[in-house]
Amino acid sequence: MELHLKISGVLLILLAVMHIGFPRYFKWGIELEKLSLINKQMMVTHAFFIALGLMLMGLLCITQSQEITHTPLGAKIALGLGVFWLLRLCVQFFGYSSMLWKGKRFETTIHIIFSIFWLYLSIVFLIIYYQL
Repeated sequence: MELHLKISGVLLILLAVMHIGFPRYFKWGIELEKLSLINKQMMVTHAFFIALGLMLMGLLCITQSQEITHTPLGAKIALGLGVFWLLRLCVQFFGYSSMLWKGKRFETTIHIIFSIFWLYLSIVFLIIYYQL
């Protein structure tokens, strides 16, 4: 499971880095103009802290894989992360409208890739918890 934890860590860091391109890809310059100053700043701030959280989670998985897989505290951390990613998987299907991706080749591909990624993370972390 340590290998899967390290793979997860690398993928989480890549996802964090991808956040750098979100403002341009999602046209936040145009889209956020419609929002009040507080909502604009909250959107940008929250996106930054999501990316930071992903980066730190990835670094934790890479640098502390043995502790996460072999200690009681690691098991509790794995449980928390497993529940987190399982809930994120649920949001993928019930929080976002299927109108955002259905009938669109690229968006459907991204939806499937990230659904598989959230499932993978959930399984990795929950298996670690239940193995200890």
